[in-house]
Parts: sequence; structure tokens; C-alpha cells
Amino acid sequence: MSVLLYLVPMALALGLAGLFAFLWSLRAGQYDDMDGAARRILSDEDMGKEDMGK
Repeated sequence: MSVLLYLVPMALALGLAGLFAFLWSLRAGQYDDMDGAARRILSDEDMGKEDMGK
């Protein structure tokens, strides 16, 4: 039973740390452009002339 005195606060602390990290990533703009990376990988705009011939 005494183990719960350690595990419950640690679980709450880890949960709060995860929530803080998620809120920080929202404010930093990590989820603003969800489709951009998927479209950029299909684009050939960034290829140079030396890459075009291959």
C-alpha cells in the first residue's frame, strides 16, 4: 500500500508533463500545416538541374 504513495504522484506528474508538452507544441505551431509535408514530399520543385537528369 505504501507503494501507491509514490506511484500516484509520479503518474500525476508524468501526466501533467505530457499535457504541458502538448500545449507547448500547440502554441509553437507544430500542428498548423498538417497537409504541407505530405504535399512537399511529392513536389519536384526543390530538385536542382543535376538531379533532373537522373
